[in-house]
Amino acid sequence: QVQLVESGGGLVQAGGSLRLSCAASGRTVSRYTMGWFRQAPGKERETVAAITWSGSRTYYADSMKGRFTISREYAKKMVYLQMNSLKPEDTAVYYCAAGLEDSPSPGRYDYWGQGTQVTVSS
Repeated sequence: QVQLVESGGGLVQAGGSLRLSCAASGRTVSRYTMGWFRQAPGKERETVAAITWSGSRTYYADSMKGRFTISREYAKKMVYLQMNSLKPEDTAVYYCAAGLEDSPSPGRYDYWGQGTQVTVSS
């Protein structure tokens, strides 16, 4: 079992920054690829970024490249999402997830956090 708890969401003006954190727990969490996903009202859940626990590989959705950075602290079992140059269309609930497969697809992730709301005002 893996437990995930996100934090760091909030309200920010367009052009601003937020840093989301995900605290992971569980004996085998080090085996998992970690991902950030988001879901806006009326839209499907979409991939934001993913990183292997080794940190050797990362993935970003095209619209996030250059603005968002995923990172992890292996010893602390923490995963972060630094979001810069935020836009109103980035408004969504952001979820942290863990999966055994090295894949950016939401369907490949086994464990999910409760989500944290990010709202970007224009």
